[in-house]
Amino acid sequence: MNITFKLFASLGDYLPASVRPANEMPLPVAEGATIAQVIDPFGLPPKLVHLVLVNGKYIAPDQRATHVLQDGDVLAIWPPIAGG
Repeated sequence: MNITFKLFASLGDYLPASVRPANEMPLPVAEGATIAQVIDPFGLPPKLVHLVLVNGKYIAPDQRATHVLQDGDVLAIWPPIAGG
């Protein structure tokens, strides 16, 4: 199955160089893959995986290891953002 994987702000550096300008890429994943299983191969530092959305819905940290992705899902991740 395929999902769209999006990384924003400084996390975009973890995407392949060819897709960094768009901050997203199509990603084939195994049936039954969880958010944590998708994130793991990209080597994202856990402290930088702050805001996680699937199809625009917030997924709490304690649900990321068990939330199973579906074909066509959009997984979007943002690091903590500071500002004022």
